[in-house]
Amino acid sequence: MAKQDYYATLGVARDASADDLKKAYRKLAMQHHPDRNPGDKKAEARFKEINEAYDVLKDEQKRAAYDRFGHAAFEQGGGAPPGGFDFGGGAGLGDIFDQMFGEFMGGRRGGGRGPRQGNDIRAAIEIDLAEAFAGTRTQLRVPTRVGCEACNGTGSESKDRGVDNCSTCGGTGKVRAQQGFFLIERTCPTCGGQGKVIRNPCRICHGAGTVQRERTLQVQVPAGVEDGTRIRLPGEGEAGGPGAPAGDLYVHVSIRPHNIFQRDGANIFCRVPLRMTQAALGAEIDVPAIDGTKARVKIPPGTQAGDQFRLRGKGFSVLRSAARGDMYIQVAVETPQNLTRRQRELLEEFEAEAKGNAKGSPESEGFFAKVREFFEGNGR
Repeated sequence: MAKQDYYATLGVARDASADDLKKAYRKLAMQHHPDRNPGDKKAEARFKEINEAYDVLKDEQKRAAYDRFGHAAFEQGGGAPPGGFDFGGGAGLGDIFDQMFGEFMGGRRGGGRGPRQGNDIRAAIEIDLAEAFAGTRTQLRVPTRVGCEACNGTGSESKDRGVDNCSTCGGTGKVRAQQGFFLIERTCPTCGGQGKVIRNPCRICHGAGTVQRERTLQVQVPAGVEDGTRIRLPGEGEAGGPGAPAGDLYVHVSIRPHNIFQRDGANIFCRVPLRMTQAALGAEIDVPAIDGTKARVKIPPGTQAGDQFRLRGKGFSVLRSAARGDMYIQVAVETPQNLTRRQRELLEEFEAEAKGNAKGSPESEGFFAKVREFFEGNGR
């Protein structure tokens, strides 16, 4: 009896997405699960068909084979699909597999052999805002793999570094297991994909050519770096196998919050609280800049809370440039607290003088004028 089409088994279109396949499978599997249908042989058989179909279609490689060859792709010893397979000219099943799935497996077999490059390392450092502004040089200790000194990174106890073909993979660097039409290919566990094994391995590194150590590195952080920046140090990662290049070191930079400045790109913001009298009468104040200098800011009379003053070129450094952003002074007018008797008397006199003076507090007078109109319009 011919098998039902896998897509028809799951009730989905041939271009169904992975999510659509999963939803259809879950719905049908729940409906026909043997625990929900005790003693029902048809439900049990249907449940097996659903699982078989989903097992093939959820896998990109298997699905590609099924779309091309149908059920014949998974039948051990079965007939070839329409058009047949061409085994002439020395081509074998593995070659057909390579042609079909080279894109999935990263190229033709054997193409990945050779010295294995060292792994990349990821590390993190934390600096303050002033260091990010000026740039800094900091030390970083990282656990890594370095070249074995005992064998000079060759992995061999002997100076001639004698090597043999790996007996497990026969020198290909890959081992294969056939499952139906599929030929599953994996990196050889014995030689790690090298295809060669060292005849007399180093007693320190056991043939790896590298050993575990902790290294201290100098990391140069450029001026203008932003929070979350990743700095790449080529060749400072783990050492590679014999004759292979080292990996890279990636350093993630975090910047600690500052207690005075807030950064926004190349600009800096500084919140400056002013006494009520300073904002009303005007004043000159000194504010710090991120470069360690002082900047004098003239506060005009009648300054309101939230007003900003711009200091050009006093902001943050720009990465890989001599330019600098701007600094913005944000005014916060502070209401006095814990008044003395004399201060209270003066403020009461001030309030008596200020009543009815629309020019003195135009925003306040304007708001309460609208409030009066609102209540009058509602008959209150």
